[in-house]
Amino acid sequence: MTTTTSVMRSEIAQQPEALRRTLEDLLPLRSEIAELGRSVKQVLFIARGSSDNAAVYGSYLLQAHTGYLATLSAPSIATVYGARVDLSGVLAVAISQSGGTKEILETMRWAADCGARTIGITNGAESPLAAEADIALVTRAGNEVAVPATKTYSTQLAALAVLALGLGGDALDPADLERVPDGIEEILATPSDTLDEIVERTVAVHGAVVTGRGMALSTALETALKLKETCYLHTMGMSYADFLHGPIAVADPRTPALLVASPQGPVLPGMVELAGRLRTAGAPVFGIGGGSALASAVDLSLPVPDVPEWLSPMHLIVPAQLLTERLTRRLGHDPDIPRGLNKVTQTA
Repeated sequence: MTTTTSVMRSEIAQQPEALRRTLEDLLPLRSEIAELGRSVKQVLFIARGSSDNAAVYGSYLLQAHTGYLATLSAPSIATVYGARVDLSGVLAVAISQSGGTKEILETMRWAADCGARTIGITNGAESPLAAEADIALVTRAGNEVAVPATKTYSTQLAALAVLALGLGGDALDPADLERVPDGIEEILATPSDTLDEIVERTVAVHGAVVTGRGMALSTALETALKLKETCYLHTMGMSYADFLHGPIAVADPRTPALLVASPQGPVLPGMVELAGRLRTAGAPVFGIGGGSALASAVDLSLPVPDVPEWLSPMHLIVPAQLLTERLTRRLGHDPDIPRGLNKVTQTA
């Protein structure tokens, strides 16, 4: 296996400090978020790509722990159809790594014009998104050079966790959130023998399935995206509830399945049951997280620290990033510059 170091790998390693800086800056904004939250009844996320996967986490988090209805927007309603929608009482949360993606910026402006209040989550402190939102949650990931989002994605998750705290997640403990970087350091220090074995068992396949549910669905979607954009692997990412409604038919010995789950939480038993069904079908089954219950049900497992489910996606994404980076290099590709992609994607 090649030992060449990639920029992507170095940026994965920078996540603990990026998260510490981000939380230090954003946690003091909780009262400002709470004040804005008193004027709204529901939340609309505006995002694309990795930021859209982060928004999936935000949607589950807010609905499970704050009582706000949260949905994902279709930006084309604003930018292509030019429709008018009554968004009074809505908090529009626009998420963009650069803060300069035209489609996201235009959709946030449209939402404000339709009556919404706005929050911008971006790594671009001087970006139009940060300047125009009612509140800017500026992440502190630092400059991200590799095209695949790693530290910008994880700091977006942290910003969404702060958003949940500000919007009334009273059962959520900020101290637990502040310990997340320590858990990521623990993951990064874990020996990689299992990771190498999963890579070797995946290197010759042409397709794969990544599945999760609830809070972990965001990780499944983001992992599938990364495997597609850097490994050029035909990968389905979906909720296991949707997977059971037909796509499970693709499960066979040539199609590995990667199951992603928090070590605790209400969706874990279903993930364990799914692992058994997939192994019965002869599919190679690998796990990320899920504690001992999932580890005992899959062929190989990458553990994460046992933290409350609402924080687990910030841990779960790290083994997925490491796996993607390692597999990309094993396939002879450059993870830093995937073909046909740019750091900032502009969509009409």
